[in-house]
Amino acid sequence: MKVTEHLEKAKSTLISFEIIPPKRGGDIKQLMNVLDVIVKYNPPFIDITSHAAEVIYDETPDGGYKMRIKRKRPGTLGICALIQNKYNIDAVPHVICQGFTKEETEDFLIELHYLGIDNVLAIRGDDNGFSKPPKFGRTRNEFAVDLVKQINDVNTGKYLEEDLLDAEPMDFCIGVGAYPEKHFESPNLITDIKYTKQKIEAGADYIVTQMFYDNKKYFDFVDLCEKEGINVPIIPGLKLITTKSQLTNLPKNFFIDLPDDLTEEISAAKPEHVLDIGIEWTLKQVEELLNRNVPAIHFYIMQNPAPIKKLMDKLNF
Repeated sequence: MKVTEHLEKAKSTLISFEIIPPKRGGDIKQLMNVLDVIVKYNPPFIDITSHAAEVIYDETPDGGYKMRIKRKRPGTLGICALIQNKYNIDAVPHVICQGFTKEETEDFLIELHYLGIDNVLAIRGDDNGFSKPPKFGRTRNEFAVDLVKQINDVNTGKYLEEDLLDAEPMDFCIGVGAYPEKHFESPNLITDIKYTKQKIEAGADYIVTQMFYDNKKYFDFVDLCEKEGINVPIIPGLKLITTKSQLTNLPKNFFIDLPDDLTEEISAAKPEHVLDIGIEWTLKQVEELLNRNVPAIHFYIMQNPAPIKKLMDKLNF
């Protein structure tokens, strides 16, 4: 079932989760343990991140460095099949521009279609220091809006090979990302929202936001989107703070602001108390979002289900 269909049929706010594949050579059991925890909360869909190859530098015996290219987290396709077939939950694989050609993207979409997967999240992807040069006439999507256009094309039966006969159309529900505090490359929030609108006009069906820790920024963002003519569901994304290091890492890696009172409380706390502070902060966010009847709440949990379990227990889910 499509994400938008889940949202339309829901009588109350839905809860969804986002996980990350194991590292190359890693054990799937850890991911299974995560899934066994979160499926108890009946998420209608679960997102699975995708990862392109990246540059790894190995030190050589002579003190120099040797560059090699490595895809550290393969497995998105297999995990999607696992979620849909073992747990009967809709999988939402991330499809990214970074590191993949349009031809590779089309093949990935065909495989997802064969698996009966109805949803994708189309994002640009992080700059990982490696940009694979297209060869043999291949091309790539530069921005998320280009990727949305390609997915919308296959939804209408338009493939890269234009002379295909009786090409079967697909029917993906397309989600996209957005930034209540703006994307770091945008000059301002209004411009960034205009870019978001372009993705909707290109065929996207719903939005999932970057994490935020001040609900007012989400509510203001939704209001600005409505004024810009964006009328698709906007799902807020949340992430629990569990360690002091995240006071630095989250703003650095995701270009977000942390509220002063949250920062001060965590800074003054003992390390073993940070998780409790993070849970209480997120609990207040969730309660306010539920009171405002948001369509769903999307939790970025990656590979550690313990914090989210404590939160969900307090919410009586």
